[in-house]
Amino acid sequence: MKLICVEEHVLDRAIGGATQALVRAEAPYFGDWGSRVVDGRNVVDPSRPHVIAPSESARKGLEMGPARLADLDAAGIDMQVLSYGGFPQLLPAAEAIALNRAANDKLAETARAHPTRFSGFATLPWQAPEAAARELERAVKELGLKGALINGRPGDTFLDDAHYEPILAAFSELKVPLYVHPGLPLPAVQAPYYGGLERELSARLAMFAWGWHNESGIQVVRMLLAGAFDRHPGLQVISGHWGEMVPFFLQRLEDSIPQEASGLRRPIVQTYREHVYVSPSGMLTLPHFQFIHALMGAERILYSIDYPYQSLDGARAFIERLPVSDADKALIAHGNAERLLGL
Repeated sequence: MKLICVEEHVLDRAIGGATQALVRAEAPYFGDWGSRVVDGRNVVDPSRPHVIAPSESARKGLEMGPARLADLDAAGIDMQVLSYGGFPQLLPAAEAIALNRAANDKLAETARAHPTRFSGFATLPWQAPEAAARELERAVKELGLKGALINGRPGDTFLDDAHYEPILAAFSELKVPLYVHPGLPLPAVQAPYYGGLERELSARLAMFAWGWHNESGIQVVRMLLAGAFDRHPGLQVISGHWGEMVPFFLQRLEDSIPQEASGLRRPIVQTYREHVYVSPSGMLTLPHFQFIHALMGAERILYSIDYPYQSLDGARAFIERLPVSDADKALIAHGNAERLLGL
């Protein structure tokens, strides 16, 4: 069974260097991760993915050739859809346009060099929405990339802000998906919600334990409630980590915000099911899968591990052992990604 993973990351040295000081200013706690605990030294369950220490994941993230392919071969993964980590949306617009363009060229070159092993999602200059829409079109039509990924908020507001309508319209018109990936919580939220604890604990809570996922979940909810999917019927979103908490409260949202209150054309649950794909991002636990499978159906689940931030342990074993039909496994493992992304 072919295995395609859709939330797998690479890093760009130029973007990383340009944003390093900006990330420290936006999230001074970022460096506290790993100050006391080194991930990977004491793995509790080696049968499933575990968090990789930042120095190691950074090294792996810069690798887009033989070493990465060797890791995929060892894990039984056929293809990765690559996307950039980092936060280029913190840059000034003019600088961001050039750096994102160069990064997309590099990603497309990697995909062309290994067309059966790698594909990619573009990175966009969200600070300049019209330029971002043009770069998305270039990335899709000229470079062959399959959509784009955003790491967190595009700026001080979320994607439902009217400022970003040109980009959402471009996704809808091009019929390529937007991967809404976790990102940094607003500083005004981070301190009272996640601060005040021991520094290692506070950093992890604010980041990949809770804060990042809450942030990206709220972004999708705001897009939904603001009518983005009504205005842009071709817009499809991918939401990792089993939907960033949202599916588990989806019915509660609809019960609390009926159409009379939302003004939406469709009920919330229906809209979500018609416009959102979910993926595990390495959270390979059966209860999560069973809930999502019952709620969304196999046709709306994509597979992913979140490499190199997560290890590839158990990547193939988990899906092979799922208590669902072989047809459902095939959709989740590769069929849905092939259809959605035109692979």
